[in-house]
Amino acid sequence: MFLDKIKSGESGVLLYGITPPKAGTPPERIAEIAGKTMERLSALDIDALVVYDVQDESARTTEERPFPFINALDPFVYASGYLSALTVPKIIYRPAGKFSAVELSDWLEELHENRFYPVFVGVPAPDYPVKTSLPEAYKIWSKHQDSSVIGAVTIPERHKLLNDEDVRMLDKMSCGVSYFISQCVFNLDYARQVIDDLAQSCNRQQVSPPTIIFTITACGSAKTLQFMEWLGIHVPDELKEELKKSDDILEKSVRVVLDIASELTAYCLERAIPFGFNIESVAIRKVEIEASIDIANGIGQMLKEKGLR
Repeated sequence: MFLDKIKSGESGVLLYGITPPKAGTPPERIAEIAGKTMERLSALDIDALVVYDVQDESARTTEERPFPFINALDPFVYASGYLSALTVPKIIYRPAGKFSAVELSDWLEELHENRFYPVFVGVPAPDYPVKTSLPEAYKIWSKHQDSSVIGAVTIPERHKLLNDEDVRMLDKMSCGVSYFISQCVFNLDYARQVIDDLAQSCNRQQVSPPTIIFTITACGSAKTLQFMEWLGIHVPDELKEELKKSDDILEKSVRVVLDIASELTAYCLERAIPFGFNIESVAIRKVEIEASIDIANGIGQMLKEKGLR
């Protein structure tokens, strides 16, 4: 069970991440999309399904967004109303600062009733008016800590820039966070640095390290690559050129990310950091979604061979 694995610090957690259909989609079409999603995922050996809260982050950069922003259905509404036949736990993202303390408390009660688990994320832009701070949100959640777990996000690219991701993670751990889901990893060195610095900080403070769940995605086109970079995902220049020059960028990217997953597995095992993977498709093209399913199966098989599943 996802809950038990996180609480016991067990490695080999496997998640799959999706975004809800766009807001305003007719209910019958939402049900159709949900049916196809569950059909794809039913054969996967995953511990939980991540359902993202899609936010317009255009304000954080002056660069033009490669794909137009489309408001999506509320992730809790989608998961509880349309995905109940997929009998794995659901992890629901929510920007805590957009909601009042009462709204968050009510939402957490609903999550708890459905045996869903929250991940609080920041607001979409630095100047966004915050109604509830993250520490306050964690305090509201704490009444559920005996029978639930709460996650947060870690960004290796931010650590490269500010060199304080381990401090951020320890602060959130002190508020009850026990696992972190990363931004998509395409720069192995950035991820390794987070692992090393977190391990050292946990040793210094004599606290057990949290579970780090690395997000892995395929890249099926030059446009997807451009979008990933717009999102803040760092792709090393050499790898970027290899992908662009490849006869089949999708196939090449699948091989690359499976290698990254294997390297991260060895790295975390050597340092006794509990870890897992979250597979997603950044793009909505069918071939890229199908590639993400192949990646999930490939990583699952790799973890089984290492006795982690």
